Amino acid sequence: MAKYIIGLTGGIGSGKTTVSDMFVSLGVNVIDADIVARQVVAPKSEALERISQHFGQDILLENGELNRSLLRKKIFSNDNEKNWLNALLHPLIRKNIIEQLSQASGDYCILSAPLLLENNLQALVNRVLVIDVSIETQLVRTCKRDNSDHKEVNAIIHSQISRENRISLADDIINNEKSDLLLVSEQVNALDNLYKTLSNSANVS
Repeated sequence: MAKYIIGLTGGIGSGKTTVSDMFVSLGVNVIDADIVARQVVAPKSEALERISQHFGQDILLENGELNRSLLRKKIFSNDNEKNWLNALLHPLIRKNIIEQLSQASGDYCILSAPLLLENNLQALVNRVLVIDVSIETQLVRTCKRDNSDHKEVNAIIHSQISRENRISLADDIINNEKSDLLLVSEQVNALDNLYKTLSNSANVS
């Protein structure tokens, strides 16, 4: 098991995947909460069966996978449905994440989670790394990337923890406002060295 766990997070469109891929290229184990979330609702899983019973068979695609866009529409403005879904999935996701963290190797590993702070997953990590950009940049990047409606993206941003709160809970921050890959890579390399040092110190103590 990795000696030290870093929680990586940031708002939508901040560049979390870019940063986590850089850590992977350095040989760091990254557990991605989004991937875990997809794994727990894989075709024929118990969770997906319960979701289809609750929302109806049209929540499934022809290949048996979850229709995520339809599910988002069903729960986005309905707190009761959102709470039902969260009560089902959050414990499963958390259990799976803990299992994967326990199997990670290396000086340290990373838990990448968009809702790390919203879902209190920071309780599982030693340190929080936030990828930070302005709200304006989030809107522009996400609308362009996902071909999404400005209003829809704005609603997603405001459903997440505020930028100010996210920064206040960070131990480390990578500024990705300029989308300068070289600059971000330099920050990642510096943090990699820091995390190895902290991991070794924690192991000694």
